[in-house]
Amino acid sequence: MKIEEKLGLKIKQLRNKIGISQEELAFRCDLHRTYVSSVELGKRNVSIRNIEKIALAL
Repeated sequence: MKIEEKLGLKIKQLRNKIGISQEELAFRCDLHRTYVSSVELGKRNVSIRNIEKIALAL
């Protein structure tokens, strides 16, 4: 499994644990929902700035 996939899976697990949708996570991070979706699927090389936004939102 690639690092992008591992990160995406962990983000999805944490998001589901707190019970919010991708749309809500995207809103909290000021990112687009489709971007969050592609991150969770491991299809993005996420910048450290966006990793920080996601981490703070979770």
